[in-house]
Amino acid sequence: MDHFYGPGRNHLFVPGPVNIPEPVIRAMNRNNEDYRSPAVPALTKTLLEDVKKIFKTTTGTPFMIPTTGTGAWESALTNTLSPGDRIVSFLIGQFSLLWIDQQQRLNFNVDVVESEWGQGANLDILASKLAADTAHTIKAICIVHNETATGVTNNLAKVRKILDEYRHPALFLVDGVSSIAALDFRMDEWGIDVALTGSQKALSLPTGIGIVCASPKALEASKTAKSVRVFFDWKDYLKFYNLGTFWPYTPSIQLLYGLRVALDLLFEEGLDNVIARHSRLGKATRLAVEAWGLKNCTQKEEWVSDTVTAVVVPPYIDSSEIVRRAWKRYNLSLGLGLNKVAGKVFRIGHLGNLNELQLLGCLAGVEMILKDVGYPVKLGSGVAAACAYLQNNIPLIPSRI
Repeated sequence: MDHFYGPGRNHLFVPGPVNIPEPVIRAMNRNNEDYRSPAVPALTKTLLEDVKKIFKTTTGTPFMIPTTGTGAWESALTNTLSPGDRIVSFLIGQFSLLWIDQQQRLNFNVDVVESEWGQGANLDILASKLAADTAHTIKAICIVHNETATGVTNNLAKVRKILDEYRHPALFLVDGVSSIAALDFRMDEWGIDVALTGSQKALSLPTGIGIVCASPKALEASKTAKSVRVFFDWKDYLKFYNLGTFWPYTPSIQLLYGLRVALDLLFEEGLDNVIARHSRLGKATRLAVEAWGLKNCTQKEEWVSDTVTAVVVPPYIDSSEIVRRAWKRYNLSLGLGLNKVAGKVFRIGHLGNLNELQLLGCLAGVEMILKDVGYPVKLGSGVAAACAYLQNNIPLIPSRI
């Protein structure tokens, strides 16, 4: 039973953790197994091959680490870099801030490029730094693909274009926690050296697997990287990959079976269809926000996110009260504003195992909450705007054609 019971389902619209599909829940409802038995290595082998597909890589080597996205960050950094290495890292919101904090605490020389929250990474500054760095002192570029605090998506293809333009050998490290398997992501095509995600986001699993994928260039860098690592050391994984047992320590058996089904569901829908569905959900949400007379925290159309929308409230409203009221009265979970935007925005997550009618229920709830807190919203306005768009754009369900 829920710790605080409410009738019906909780409407979970934070940008992670997200709704878990029923087939995944059933797959995880199983006893423990000996991970050294033949069954678990056989399962793991298929997972390692198939998880590469969500990164869109054929050359990358994946690592499924029992951790969160924060642990995946640390794995990406410590396996490829040495203390004192110069990194260019973009600060555009709370999660990029936290990754930068980790980079600094790991004793890297972090060259922070800060933008106003609501803007994307300033790639003109990156270009100028690379142009000036003829000695190639910059060892890595670190960027959050989709900043969930502000609903901003960065242009990774442009980052690669700039690196190539200046023929710069810096490693390209990407946090894809709230983008991979939901937004367009092309590890090989964009020359990404390390990409990472977490199981609780677009994969629609419980928290507990940090998935890191390393390019051949990143694996080569790991051979000389001098950062201390133990639990996150790729070398330990590669040793057991070669032995065919795959695990240097105990994985969550239940999560592995859940991941198998989660991947199968994504592939059955088709990754391109998954990305298109998130695009529809994002567009419908933004149309609703516009109909309410409110603004998106994201300042330009080129940066809008299709997995989360951060909604700016008028100065006389505390956005935290919207989130509190949503949970207490309507059994609706929305995302808080974080750090610089605390009290100023609330976030609607539209990520993972979610469809259009579920989103419309959320939007209806938000309208009632806005009315509750004194905002003069016309009830039905945002829902109508979203419906008008979705009714013209929802395709037939592929498995039911």
